[in-house]
Amino acid sequence: MSRTSIPVDSSTKDLLDGLKRDDETWDEFLTRIAADEEPIKAGAWSTDEAERAKERVRKSRENWDDR
Repeated sequence: MSRTSIPVDSSTKDLLDGLKRDDETWDEFLTRIAADEEPIKAGAWSTDEAERAKERVRKSRENWDDR
């Protein structure tokens, strides 16, 4: 299987980091969000899930700033 790179701005990567699961590769993540079987729907998260996602994005941004 061939591999490719997709350039994105760091702010876009930070947003995607907040959606990606810890146990999945970037390829698995992109396949999941593009699949018809499990589309991402606005408002589909519970309050707890949304808070956890926001916390992950915040931590990701802190880690990015520390570089």
